[in-house]
Amino acid sequence: MPELPEVEVVRRGLAEHLCGRTVRSVTVTHPRAVRRHIAGAADMVGRLTGLTVAEARRRGKYLWLTFDHPGGDPADDALVVHLGMSGQMLVQPADAPVEKHAHIRVTLDDHRELRFVDQRTFGGWVLAPLVEVDGDALPDLLAHIARDPLDPRFDAERVVAVLRTKRTEIKRVLLDQTVISGIGNIYADEALWRAQLHGGRIAAGLSRPVLRRLLGEAAAVMNDALAAGGTSFDALYVNVNGESGYFERALAVYGRGDRPCPRCGTMIVREKFMNRSSFSCPRCQPAARRRKSVS
Repeated sequence: MPELPEVEVVRRGLAEHLCGRTVRSVTVTHPRAVRRHIAGAADMVGRLTGLTVAEARRRGKYLWLTFDHPGGDPADDALVVHLGMSGQMLVQPADAPVEKHAHIRVTLDDHRELRFVDQRTFGGWVLAPLVEVDGDALPDLLAHIARDPLDPRFDAERVVAVLRTKRTEIKRVLLDQTVISGIGNIYADEALWRAQLHGGRIAAGLSRPVLRRLLGEAAAVMNDALAAGGTSFDALYVNVNGESGYFERALAVYGRGDRPCPRCGTMIVREKFMNRSSFSCPRCQPAARRRKSVS
């Protein structure tokens, strides 16, 4: 699943191309693309047609569009977009060849189309009511998602206090979107490497300065990735113009097993973690020592 930098790249593209545009028609060609919308495809088509895109918004790894009615009044519902593993939001000329896996097509009033392309069909769209959470209007489906490190209202000290209560691995907590959002496997490994911290260390056992440094490095690495257009390992992640990001070239440890650490030259190791892989430098990021049992 794309992480914060990749989703933010898409959000910015949608904001540039869609805001102020009116939906003329919607075509759904694959039922899985709207399976989360319980009322069905026809309901979504009817409710979106005629609305004007107001904003493209994001929290963490989650993206949504808000709308205005023809009279200018804000719509009560937002369109939540689940990109899944391969979802793409493309803005194309209406006469451009239709992508093989384009499952939703929205015709706009400027003769362009917003296309949801999803090869693996893990993603999809759903309309969800907006609710107020901590001063922000969020789709109710995302009310439990915490602020991310790039959010202007992100409270690092509050997050540090929460981390100090977690008696589990720090990487596991970094991936918990109810504690801190936006971080997935790639940027967790990169932030931990930058902070010289092993992901298996217990969060509650880390000092406040160490945790502050880790959160700072998480924000820094995601800002660096954002400047590079995100991380693309294949053609499935692209921006709204179909272009890939190139932060993969700057990754220090993720996906670099058996290659030298850019900092010390020690070979990066790959370990199993939560049905996925973790990458770290055994010298820069030593694992916690196990206590000897007392007989």
